[in-house]
Amino acid sequence: MHSLSPIVRRKSRQIMVGNVPVGGDAPISIQSMTNTETTDVVATVAQINRLIAAGADIVRVSVPSMEAAEAFGAIRKLVAVPLVADIHFDYRIALRVADLGVDCLRINPGNIGREKRIQAVVNKARDLNIPIRIGVNAGSLEKDLQKKYGEPTPDALVESAMRHVEILDSLDFHNFKLSLKASDIFMAVAAYRKIATLIDNPLHLGITEAGGLRGGTVKSSIGLGLLLMDGIGDTIRVSLAADPVEEVKVGWEMLKSLRLRSKGINFIACPSCSRQNFDVIKTMNELELRLEDITTPMDVAVIGCIVNGPGEAREVDIGLTGGTPNNLVYIDGKPSQKLSQENLVDELENLIRNKAACKAAQQENLIAKS
Repeated sequence: MHSLSPIVRRKSRQIMVGNVPVGGDAPISIQSMTNTETTDVVATVAQINRLIAAGADIVRVSVPSMEAAEAFGAIRKLVAVPLVADIHFDYRIALRVADLGVDCLRINPGNIGREKRIQAVVNKARDLNIPIRIGVNAGSLEKDLQKKYGEPTPDALVESAMRHVEILDSLDFHNFKLSLKASDIFMAVAAYRKIATLIDNPLHLGITEAGGLRGGTVKSSIGLGLLLMDGIGDTIRVSLAADPVEEVKVGWEMLKSLRLRSKGINFIACPSCSRQNFDVIKTMNELELRLEDITTPMDVAVIGCIVNGPGEAREVDIGLTGGTPNNLVYIDGKPSQKLSQENLVDELENLIRNKAACKAAQQENLIAKS
């Protein structure tokens, strides 16, 4: 069984995005974004519900027009997760979604326009206690910064961010979080590390436009992993050119691997080799698909032979070690029973589900007693 994470998190002020605390000592939240047409309420609600089922804490929805704003209002009534409205340029859209129940406004004060328009949005956010997310992106830096630096750099991202921060500070509005995203890992990490020393607001992490499912997962894991291990980050979004549900799954795996959050099964599995006594890859593929619905935190080891199997199995809730003629199952670190190759996955699934149910019941009893 693994201990608590050794990571010491950066101290930040806490804001509330709906009922989800962001910053302070709150768990790092996982966010994704819909890619349906917002005006298609049915499709957008269906996708949001899939994101919720995968474990999304917050969902961002693009609102590019007043028509989309009205659709957003309908969506807000139909889903049970905090929603962030992604808005650019038109301050009237921000005012409208605020009245329709938005939980957070993703804007850049600098591109809203004249001071009176910025003031109107900030006043509305203050009156309704709606936080703002400042979102700086290497691909859309201000023209004067592009000229000054010649190309996007960490310093350019930070300077852009601080401009927006200063606007909100001048309006005595501090209920905001901030992101500085770039597709280049080195640029994003350097920018986040610098801004983390300049402000105490919550930071939303992301490697923007990271790529497809495989490449984007690797880039995001390296970039966000470096920052999270530094203790930087209060909410994350893994940006993938893939089904948004995959973003949530990858985000959870990141936080689980760093012991920052627990949800569902943490699998320890060997890569398989000629020593394996059962098909490890096939077994793992089956188990991951079948057990996605389990949310109770638990560790399961699937090891194909006796070289590393017993050692791993003793450290987890359930461990399977390949053997001849039968495979050995450990429960709570102790040898429990043997399983033949026939119906191996079915029997192992049943054991895992039973263990998960027992752990869930124990947790409920502890909560009831407290």
